[in-house]
Amino acid sequence: MSYEIQTWVRVAAYLGGGLAMGFGAIGAAIGEGHTAAQANIAVSRSPKNSGDIFKSMLVGQAVAESASIFALVIAMLLLFTNFANPTYITVAVMISAGLCMGLGAIGSGVGSGYPAGAACIGMSRQPGVANKLTTNMLIGSAVCQTPAIFALVTSFILLFTNFSDRPVNPTWAAILGAGLASGLGAIGSGIGGGLVAETSCEGIARQPLCSQSVTNIMLLGQAVTQTTAIYGLLVSFILMFKFMPASDTISSAMALLAAGICMGVGAIGPGIGEGVTARSAVSAISRNKDATASITRVMLVGQAVAESTGIYALVIALVLIFVV
Repeated sequence: MSYEIQTWVRVAAYLGGGLAMGFGAIGAAIGEGHTAAQANIAVSRSPKNSGDIFKSMLVGQAVAESASIFALVIAMLLLFTNFANPTYITVAVMISAGLCMGLGAIGSGVGSGYPAGAACIGMSRQPGVANKLTTNMLIGSAVCQTPAIFALVTSFILLFTNFSDRPVNPTWAAILGAGLASGLGAIGSGIGGGLVAETSCEGIARQPLCSQSVTNIMLLGQAVTQTTAIYGLLVSFILMFKFMPASDTISSAMALLAAGICMGVGAIGPGIGEGVTARSAVSAISRNKDATASITRVMLVGQAVAESTGIYALVIALVLIFVV
């Protein structure tokens, strides 16, 4: 049974919209649930501070919600935008944009819930540093959202770039690979950044005098966790903007699709692993501020080793794009 191009585009738009919002709802809901669970524990420990804890919970949940709002925006665009002069590449664009934003929202939603929950617990233990905890939580949660923003940018570029002058094969595979590279690549960095921010809030509650050092190391650790998401964004840009000559073979298309999958999946582990390393460093500094320099050095070396696996994925992705 054959269908006209407009039908295929509508099918792809509906599928992409469903994928964007379906996957996009996962992370935010988990993050918000974690925040509320920790808030309940915090209130049971310190009922007299329930008002501040409740407000902190709502603020933290609002930040975690933003990743799913990004997904909602992309889903609405896919469902209600009429794209002029569609081609079969447009079909790939619709699906890729939905996948990219949906997957890209998972890690940021989960990660943003960690510092929000830790801030609630911290307020029950140290009500006097509520403002410091809120500030640290907001900074840490905001950094957790950057991978989702990378996915959002990639989705917008996919939707509003004219690919009509490109050959259908292998461009369709490059487009799908771009969405997967940025979407999957955002998962690890979002979760890893959240782990660091969570422990930072715990450290400030444990030792308020170390708040400046703890926040600084949190930001440094989070910056390193974001690098693999940047690799995913880089591969996405190459796949979207590098002109691929027409090909009659499936192998060239599979090389481009594989490049996106390679970088996206290969970025998950390093992002989480680097977050685990930085989380431990932040916790250690809150216990022994005098060892900050030595702990930071160990953290950075450890993160660099974990980063190497993401670099391997980047190298193979580039080989698949430019050599194979």
